[in-house]
Amino acid sequence: MALKDILPGKLGFGTAPLGNMFRDIPEAEARATVDAAWNDGIRYFDNAPFYGAGLAELRMGDALAGKARGDYVISTKVGRLVLDEVEDVSARDLGEKGDVFKHGRPNRIVNDYSADATLRSIEDSLKRLRTDRLDIVWVHDVAQDFYGDEWLSVFESARQGAFKMLDRLRDEGVIKAWGLGVNRVQPIELLLDLDGPRPDGFLLAGRYTLLDHDQALQRVMPQVAARGLGIVVGGPYSSGALVGGPNFEYAPLKPEMRDRIARIKAVADRHGISMKAAGLQFALAHPAVAAVIPGASRPERIAEDGAALAERVPAGFWRELREGGLVNPAAPLPIDR
Repeated sequence: MALKDILPGKLGFGTAPLGNMFRDIPEAEARATVDAAWNDGIRYFDNAPFYGAGLAELRMGDALAGKARGDYVISTKVGRLVLDEVEDVSARDLGEKGDVFKHGRPNRIVNDYSADATLRSIEDSLKRLRTDRLDIVWVHDVAQDFYGDEWLSVFESARQGAFKMLDRLRDEGVIKAWGLGVNRVQPIELLLDLDGPRPDGFLLAGRYTLLDHDQALQRVMPQVAARGLGIVVGGPYSSGALVGGPNFEYAPLKPEMRDRIARIKAVADRHGISMKAAGLQFALAHPAVAAVIPGASRPERIAEDGAALAERVPAGFWRELREGGLVNPAAPLPIDR
């Protein structure tokens, strides 16, 4: 089943911030954020055990308890097991993400992409999410940003284990779809070239954004579209850099990126539009993109995202970006439809 047929709308909710990403979020604030998303009509929620060592899933399960299960779509990820043991959070190796979840639960996290671990991970997520089924399952972070030069061996482990198991669960009707949830294009390229398990789509975070889209545009988007698959775009604001944040790819902004953002913002200001509108509507203009899932940890951010999606962006804005070399000339824009 195509992702666009599963997902209930173009705007979903990425729950990484609910795992206490970067800061210790009070329970009431986390709950109010999910409630705001629900009240704003969002019905797709993406999770992962990795987000705060199960904290995001627990919070999501509490917030959705009592909602009719048929009224929302939920996805989570496999590849990491959250154990009952406690570990030193500061000693975790999170690859390029550093210690972004240092405020999460202290439970030990074990990387395991085997078939057995995939089933266990799903069972654990079902309990934390307080639901009886998952709609979409992503295989999480089988890429160089987490595993360095070992990423290909991790990918092979997932190919022999998680991919085959999820393919079977999808074919048996236990889940509706599966794919990779990654921050790099290389694993998607590799999986698309392989015979065997057939993914339904991909969650690609940070690689098809207004600030960073060249690799995805050239290397994976055409194949995904041609095969009738779909992309869920995570991190559409490039770790917040597009909307005034200090970091890009979990590191301080470099001067060239700061200049690029300033140039885009100058165009947006001239046309009287928000940077959020520019970011969301750019990503959704590609025919391969099924949805965008910005993360949020404050209720007011939800309203901003909804307003950005509905905002009218004049054609002149898009033309000026293209003519100014601020987007790849091959990138589909809303004016091309």
